[in-house]
Amino acid sequence: MTSIQLQTLDCGMPLVVEEMPGVRSAAMTWLVPAGTATEPADRQGVSSMWAELLMRGAGALASRDHADALDRLGVSKSTDAASYHLRLSATMIGARVGDALPLLTDMILRPRMDQEAIEPTRDLALQAIDALKDDPQQRASNAARSRHYPVPLNRTATGTRHGVEAVTRDELVNGWRERARPRGCFLAFAGAVRADALRRQLNDLLKGWDGAAPAFSLAAAPPRGYAHEQDQTNQVQIFLLHDAPAEPEPGSVLEKVAASVLSGGMAGRLFTEVREKRGLCYSVSAGYASGRDFGSVTAYVGTTPERAQESLDVLWAELARIGTPDGAVSREEFERAVVGMKSRLVFAGESTAARAAGLASDLHRLGRARGLAEMAAQIDGVTLEQVAAYLRHRSLGRVTIQTLGPAPLTPPATCV
Repeated sequence: MTSIQLQTLDCGMPLVVEEMPGVRSAAMTWLVPAGTATEPADRQGVSSMWAELLMRGAGALASRDHADALDRLGVSKSTDAASYHLRLSATMIGARVGDALPLLTDMILRPRMDQEAIEPTRDLALQAIDALKDDPQQRASNAARSRHYPVPLNRTATGTRHGVEAVTRDELVNGWRERARPRGCFLAFAGAVRADALRRQLNDLLKGWDGAAPAFSLAAAPPRGYAHEQDQTNQVQIFLLHDAPAEPEPGSVLEKVAASVLSGGMAGRLFTEVREKRGLCYSVSAGYASGRDFGSVTAYVGTTPERAQESLDVLWAELARIGTPDGAVSREEFERAVVGMKSRLVFAGESTAARAAGLASDLHRLGRARGLAEMAAQIDGVTLEQVAAYLRHRSLGRVTIQTLGPAPLTPPATCV
């Protein structure tokens, strides 16, 4: 049996540890309140630069020396920037955690951000922006997000060319010092670790680290509705976004069932109706993202110009139909969705990296950490009748539709 312990370190940072007997690996997820939503409006892109700079030396060790030290311990590490947080992830053998922790904490508390690392990091960030020209699906996704999510959650990790080009080393260094504060961070470990030993070592390593990162507030969402980006290509990208419950809301688990019915593999409604029966597209999917303050469902179709209009019409028809008596979720669909959700839960439980990420995410979104048994019980407690009642009465809000291709489409009348 695993055990989850949640405690607050001396510096004020919450620490959650899931001890998992029977595994030899260990994983860490460290969320720092330095995500895209925290960036100055005229410096969008700094979070992705921070994510790269954290990998280029820390403490007394320059980039190569620090990387070699972690490699000798068998530590695999990565960084990425999301809306609220910049995430440092690491996996290793459990017996090496004590040796790796000083190197990992240096990445957060004492990143070098050497002058010679700034321009290569800036170049990488600009290359990521330039690469969007050759990635129409991502461009359309970014455009849809920018018009649907509240400001500043509508930003993307790539940022803007102006923001990346304008930021200075002093701004990067001082900005990180301002954001990387313990109150606002979330730290999670899972696997072959001991909570008491971690607490003692971390309290020693983080001694003198204090403070809280400045908060940010959400502004009104952009206008949403329909928009098109002209692109002379033989493909059309279609994104449709609608509102959904945030993770703390009771409806979140019901929305997860609905998303699994719509897009649960080859048996999902969207695959069946849009691709299998009509052959309208090469790709179709829908996914539910449940954040702390905001939730959304994103549906996507990739198709050809000749089939684009019908693809959009059928996509919207299926998203709307699931909440009607004619399109109510069947018993077979419900049971298949629940089995899929529980299978994914089991797979996540066998990965220490997935468990550490899930624990940290729970701390941020819910203020507590859930075990697999609690999440499985929540799924088991859902009934078909609850799903049907939820879908009949939920509000999708004002829908966002974004298309990219050679010609604009006509959005469904009920969407505008």
